[in-house]
Amino acid sequence: MKELKQEEWREKLSQDDNAVILDVRTEEEVEEGYIPGAKNIDIYKGQEFIDEVDQLDPDKNYYVYCRSGKRSAQACTILDQKGFKNTYNLIGGFSEWQGEKKE
Repeated sequence: MKELKQEEWREKLSQDDNAVILDVRTEEEVEEGYIPGAKNIDIYKGQEFIDEVDQLDPDKNYYVYCRSGKRSAQACTILDQKGFKNTYNLIGGFSEWQGEKKE
């Protein structure tokens, strides 16, 4: 896992043809807004989260975020343990996001 600040995360994402944006917040949080193109898998769903992660392509690059950066750091650790090549945690999470948003 790499911890990236907002600007680094956004810049790296924009130049990555192999990128997947992963939102690990709850459905309620997602309804308040999200980064366009993000796939939502709620980390609080425990085994269901693990089952959904197992369906993901480990060769893609995962740009992971939550509200503040703590849950996404946990998610990156889980992905790393499962053999995913590149995971990038958004420091500060969606609450500090300055990029494009969907409401």
